[in-house]
Amino acid sequence: MPIRILISNDDGINSAGLNALSEALRMLGEIIIVAPDRDQSAVSHSLSLYRPLRIEDIAENIYSVDGTPTDCINLAINGLLKDRKPDLIVSGINKGENLGDDITYSGTVSAAMEGTLLGIPSIAVSLTTKSDFFFETASHYALMIVKYVLRRGLPEGTLFNINIPNLPKDKVKGVKVTRQGKRIYGEPIVENTDPRGRKYYWIGGNELGSLDIENSDIVAVRQGYVSVTPIKLDLTDYNFLENLKLD
Repeated sequence: MPIRILISNDDGINSAGLNALSEALRMLGEIIIVAPDRDQSAVSHSLSLYRPLRIEDIAENIYSVDGTPTDCINLAINGLLKDRKPDLIVSGINKGENLGDDITYSGTVSAAMEGTLLGIPSIAVSLTTKSDFFFETASHYALMIVKYVLRRGLPEGTLFNINIPNLPKDKVKGVKVTRQGKRIYGEPIVENTDPRGRKYYWIGGNELGSLDIENSDIVAVRQGYVSVTPIKLDLTDYNFLENLKLD
């Protein structure tokens, strides 16, 4: 029975990153794409509970969903593919980094989280730029790490968050196993007035800073390495737990 890989993203069904990823992995087996019908960046692990979801059959094994990345994975596993679950889920290639605390907002990473919750090895892949994408580089390393996971698997409750520097392949220094870094968030709220005199607010738009933490994903990518960070779904602070007493 051929390997079955489910691909999704948060940039939408028409993203060039999604297409590059599917082409790179097609040599491994059956590829099924279930992705949002539009850009769903920064929706985090949002699940649509108060409205029905609609699926559009784009082509053979390619579906768009009018929902979030989490919706896409849940719907694929528990609906479209309930006859046979995929062997692996890959989310990406995201057009932009998902480093450090970014993962708490990321729809790309959340698709992999949903797959992990449903018991399927899952990977999130991001390219660290917003323009002039080296998708060939990202596809090369995505394929390499997918092959590793298919051979070795992942621990229960753990996913891989992969960030790839936007460089030609021969300029990438290698692959580093990293820890999650730490962002420094500024004041991203932009306040303005519309033509009718009403105030509006725009979240985001400024460049993020970061702490210089040794062996972090942020530092590794800055140095020209592919960052592979194992992320656990268990968010318990075990060090604090041992000393926590609510008297």
